[in-house]
Amino acid sequence: MDSFWIAITVFMALGSLVGFMAGLLGIGGGLIVVPALFYLLPQMGVNADYVPLIAIATSLANMVLTTFSSVAAHHRRQNLDWGVAKVLVPGIFIGAVLSGSVASLIPAEAMKQFFAIFVILMAINMARPIKAEANQRSLPPPTILFGMMVLIAMLCGMLGIGGGVIIVPLLCYFGQKMQRAVGLSSMAGFCVALAGSIGYIVAGWNVTDLPSATIGYIYIPALVGIAITSTLVAPLGVKAAMTWPTPVLKKVFALFLFFVGIELVISSFSG
Repeated sequence: MDSFWIAITVFMALGSLVGFMAGLLGIGGGLIVVPALFYLLPQMGVNADYVPLIAIATSLANMVLTTFSSVAAHHRRQNLDWGVAKVLVPGIFIGAVLSGSVASLIPAEAMKQFFAIFVILMAINMARPIKAEANQRSLPPPTILFGMMVLIAMLCGMLGIGGGVIIVPLLCYFGQKMQRAVGLSSMAGFCVALAGSIGYIVAGWNVTDLPSATIGYIYIPALVGIAITSTLVAPLGVKAAMTWPTPVLKKVFALFLFFVGIELVISSFSG
């Protein structure tokens, strides 16, 4: 019992970090939650065979709540371009639904290594000084943007992340202001999380030897602990995003990406 409550306390502390980063940078928090759950779940007696699926599913379920709170806060501050969102949302939903089927065709370690390298490259790009001509770029045609979102959502669904590490740099590259990019990324993360969570609930519904406190592959104690604090703290991250200048946000985001990429590289090639 003591270890259970210690774990809940750790989940809540983890949720505070996830919520702030979600509001500040438009990420769902999966890049923080999934590695943490890989470590914490075995400590709570979860069967090692199910840890990866439970970690990803629980991360996605938490993102439903975290990103919804972030989206609502960004909407109130007029950071959401609903015209662009109308193109992003259908592609994100389709990609997230397809992610489970596609994941079964690609070796997990190969995908993880590719993603690690991609994240580091995005960190380098985000750390570069803002150039005047970059702001003159415009978004691609809706059909191309739709296709890009399908591919991004498939990747995110397979890794249990919201997509902010890809979508924010991508939108900034196409001339979107950082605050608008973060707002749109929050909306995209909500779509990935909702579609992915439903998929993992269905996939784990008839699995008989999961821990008792699960719905499908979603582990309720971890979800509750993380969700309580992440939902409350997300608006604070949004407030910080509105007051911090764009160059500072870009550098914070680049630093975050770099450390995530390095962690993924180390875990990929050591495991």
